[in-house]
Amino acid sequence: MVGFMQVRFWTLCAERNWGRAPFLETPSVVGYNKIVRLLRQYHFIWTFLVVLLFCSVMVLRQFNINRQRHNELREAFILLHARGYTNQADRLYYRLLVELDRAPDRVLLDDFQRTMMLVEPEVPQPKNLVWKYHWTVSNELEKRSTKAFGRALKLAEDTQ
Repeated sequence: MVGFMQVRFWTLCAERNWGRAPFLETPSVVGYNKIVRLLRQYHFIWTFLVVLLFCSVMVLRQFNINRQRHNELREAFILLHARGYTNQADRLYYRLLVELDRAPDRVLLDDFQRTMMLVEPEVPQPKNLVWKYHWTVSNELEKRSTKAFGRALKLAEDTQ
């Protein structure tokens, strides 16, 4: 009977906060306890958000690395061609052509502007690899620009 009475007494103490030290009721401890409770209660959601944030940062980082790698490849191609290393420049030219289909419009526009400074687009130079690359990028941009042109027309009609 004594054991039952002790359990009942401690249950009442727990229900009515008897026996609790008053310093445990400070606002900072209560706020900390709420935060810990939220973290424990929703730990799957917090974990998901952290993983989502990490993956987003990694995707943006990879886009940046790919753009830098393409720029480095283009500049190496131009340098080798300018210095007369035609075999090595030819290899880089074909690597650039392989990447051309996957390259975003912004990268193609950068390539177009960079190569335009080095060649005269109106004068055909089929033996010049930089001119050939410029012409290929120009054709690819023109092929893609039909979609962009359609979007631009739609935007112009919507603003009227």
